[in-house]
Amino acid sequence: MAFYNKIGSLMRQSISQKCVSTGQVTGPSMYNAVRCMSSKLFIGGLSYQTDDCSLKEAFSGFGDVTEARVITDRETGRSRGFGFVNYSCDDSANEAMKAMDGQELNGRNIRVSLANERAPRAGGEGGFNRGGGGGYNRERY
Repeated sequence: MAFYNKIGSLMRQSISQKCVSTGQVTGPSMYNAVRCMSSKLFIGGLSYQTDDCSLKEAFSGFGDVTEARVITDRETGRSRGFGFVNYSCDDSANEAMKAMDGQELNGRNIRVSLANERAPRAGGEGGFNRGGGGGYNRERY
């Protein structure tokens, strides 16, 4: 889905940047759209005072940050101490990773690495009354 969103936004951008005098598109080429797909970095060891804006500000010096997000606890709203930064180009992400890993941000040394895809969660197997794991299972009695 992110791939299609990126391609769509680049195509809209190239259409809006059309040169009126020559009729040629001056925006990014389709080759660059595929070559510079979004790169996501994992940022660990964040201070509880770090928010989305300060995270984006700290990493924007290395390239175009498309999103910066500090992960918060859904019940308390407090930071969980890690976040993610998305770049529009792999080169910017690699440069930021090399420069920022181990550096101090808001009083804490942060860890920066490439984000891994989240493993799919097992669903419907071990819940209550579903025949697996804990809970009351009617078939056993």
